[in-house]
Amino acid sequence: MTPRLLSHLLKQYRWIPFRTYAVKRESKHYPLEKIRNIGISAHIDSGKTTLSERVLFYSGRIQSMHEVKGKDAVGATMDSMELERERGITIQSAATYVEWKGHNINIIDTPGHVDFTVEVERSLRVLDGAILVVCGVGGVQSQTMTVNRQLNRYRVPFLTFINKLDRMNANPTRAMNQLKSKLGHNAAFVQIPMGLEGNFKGIIDLIERKAIYFNGPHGEEISVEEIPEQYKKESEDRRRDLIETISGVDDELGEMFLNEEQPNEQQIHDAVRRCVISRKFHPIFVGSALKNKGVQPLLDNVNRYLPNPAEVENIALDELGKEKKTIKLDPTRSFGAPFVGFAFKIEAGGRNTSATQLTYVRVYQGGVKRGDTLYNIRTMKRARVSKLVRMHSNKAEEVDEAYAGDICAFYGLDCATGDTFVNDKAYQISMESIFVPDPVISMSIKCLSTNDVEKFAAALARFTREDPTFRIVYDEDNKESIAMGMGELQLDIYAQRIQREYGVKIQMGKPKVSFRESLAGPIKFDYLHKKQSGGAGQYARVIGILEPLSPEKFATVEFSDETSGTNVPSQFIPAIKKGLMRAYEKGSLSGNKISGLKFRLLDGDNHIVDSNELAFMLAAEGAIRQTQEYGQWQLIEPVMLVEINAPIEFQSSVSSLVVKRFGIISAIEPREDWFTMLAEIPLNDMFGFSTDIRSHTQGKGEFSMEYTRYCPVRSDISSKIIQQYQESLEHPQQQQQRRRN
Repeated sequence: MTPRLLSHLLKQYRWIPFRTYAVKRESKHYPLEKIRNIGISAHIDSGKTTLSERVLFYSGRIQSMHEVKGKDAVGATMDSMELERERGITIQSAATYVEWKGHNINIIDTPGHVDFTVEVERSLRVLDGAILVVCGVGGVQSQTMTVNRQLNRYRVPFLTFINKLDRMNANPTRAMNQLKSKLGHNAAFVQIPMGLEGNFKGIIDLIERKAIYFNGPHGEEISVEEIPEQYKKESEDRRRDLIETISGVDDELGEMFLNEEQPNEQQIHDAVRRCVISRKFHPIFVGSALKNKGVQPLLDNVNRYLPNPAEVENIALDELGKEKKTIKLDPTRSFGAPFVGFAFKIEAGGRNTSATQLTYVRVYQGGVKRGDTLYNIRTMKRARVSKLVRMHSNKAEEVDEAYAGDICAFYGLDCATGDTFVNDKAYQISMESIFVPDPVISMSIKCLSTNDVEKFAAALARFTREDPTFRIVYDEDNKESIAMGMGELQLDIYAQRIQREYGVKIQMGKPKVSFRESLAGPIKFDYLHKKQSGGAGQYARVIGILEPLSPEKFATVEFSDETSGTNVPSQFIPAIKKGLMRAYEKGSLSGNKISGLKFRLLDGDNHIVDSNELAFMLAAEGAIRQTQEYGQWQLIEPVMLVEINAPIEFQSSVSSLVVKRFGIISAIEPREDWFTMLAEIPLNDMFGFSTDIRSHTQGKGEFSMEYTRYCPVRSDISSKIIQQYQESLEHPQQQQQRRRN
């Protein structure tokens, strides 16, 4: 290869950041009923990525399997980032696709750590089905509950896979009972294991009444035999439980059950599929991904039970007209209907400033091909599809076109997460956006070298664009940048990525909790903003009540327009909302954001000449200042749901540790020689908890936590925070005088 040709190739592909070059792959389009879009979600360390690796291997997508922590210096296919392989955790969701027995399965492997929950959120938003992986030892854990809420939020049908049955103390029956009691699942076994722990030999298909064994060096040789005699009674009992459970929610099978008719295998399969799609029943499958058992039958049941894109109703909002109406999208795989695509994830590029953004898109209607022109409904900007690809982990594979039901990616589109794209400018519809939780922790972040400031700014701009939960604000009081996120791990990961990917040395401050300010009781307001100067002045009056929301809504704010008549013209309502958002940015007690309030606008006044948007915006800000002066305000703080696992002999010491940190123990569940404790602990009291839990359990205990709600701060902490803030507002000379005294 000549130097000239090499230089040409480098210039051509230099914009592809941190991923292999795009490879031209022949597009193979499947009929709609042969497509499945699924996600694999679970609590951290439940075996999601290991399961994904086996799925890729058995489907022929990869030629050899590698382990998650990269012990063989390779690492799992779906964990392509160096940090993921070092830490043995999934940080970013990764997309791929496989072919299994004539079906195209698009798969997204998601993180299990609560700090990266937005990756799960935006993945489940665009998927038609999911696999909920549950550890056979740990059972239902804290992040399992979070994933379950996300599945319910987007009404995603799913199968449950109880993994790690080769591990010591594995107990699938206990895990199923937890699924029923903790998550409220209407669940039953469709498969049961033959043996557990070191004696785990295979699985029994209850519907087909067959025993399945996985032979060969990688479990690729499957043999189906008759059920061994010692498992026949249990399998018949479990099969009867399965039919009874389904009969309670399926009319067809229920009628047969009442008439004492025995359904055949196909009738049971059809009933399971109907109930899975309607989310009335959640079948349980078993296995061990690490030991290569149970994966192929799970894939068979993904094809058999989970819906295709046509069986899930996808709704868009018509943006034209005063009243928004819903439109059911057409899933037909053709160019006949207008194109509708939803951008659910972006990768903004690397340290090269010419890097082009990669946008992951779920196609909901119509089709798109390379060279098409699309419109962003939010900005109405036009963009050309210069390159259309499908992703296999970090590999981009070029395709010529994509249709409804496909998950693909575009290079070069300028957009944000949650944007809707159409190919007809007049077809103004938008998809429901993604739920993004507010950050609960913050740290100061500073670039150590003035020569790296430009790269530092580029890194922050990139990561805040990619991750909606990672935010950067500038603190005017302390003259420093503040990084906010969902937890210490998330901020630590981004700090390391800035140093590794951009070569920028940075310094992170101590973690700070995102306290908020809220009202303790309702208060009326009546504020008149009046300003007169030469010419037109400003006049606006707002009257109403500011009242606290219920504790479960402490992290939100609400607005209610309860005016009648024309005292407050409707064109000024957006200005009032804008003024409120500005006023909520900083409270008077501690300088933290204001939340947990409902602003009820009851009445007001305007002037035919002097009233304008600015006047009503300032009036809304003045109303908040008025309530701050006369209302009873309080500080609120994030509370974490903490799950602790430790040997049973340390239960009393762990309990005292939780109580010392002002935690409330909600449940203790013993299992063999271990116990699981659930407690609610203020985030402000969680710093250093990992060191304490290790010292109290001789290094054997572990914990995980997730945000659950906001609650009022203890009086001693509240007084300290308020005092520190008030002191920071005093004149520097007064502070110096106080230090001298």
